[in-house]
Amino acid sequence: MEYVVTFIWDNEASVWIATSDDIPGLVLESGSFDALLERTRFAIPELLGLNTSRPQPFSLVFRSERHERMVF
Repeated sequence: MEYVVTFIWDNEASVWIATSDDIPGLVLESGSFDALLERTRFAIPELLGLNTSRPQPFSLVFRSERHERMVF
């Protein structure tokens, strides 16, 4: 099974936010992209364990978005 996790930069809060349409309950944030990546790696197996009846192998796809408004 493959799950997609999206990291989006929140400019107002200055944090990365991780969510997934594939993993119910996944909403994490951190000011550091690398720290958030590590947190999701630990949280996802726990969330999947709560949402499925038996463990199974899975892979993760991480996508990131960061939009910045610039004026010249």
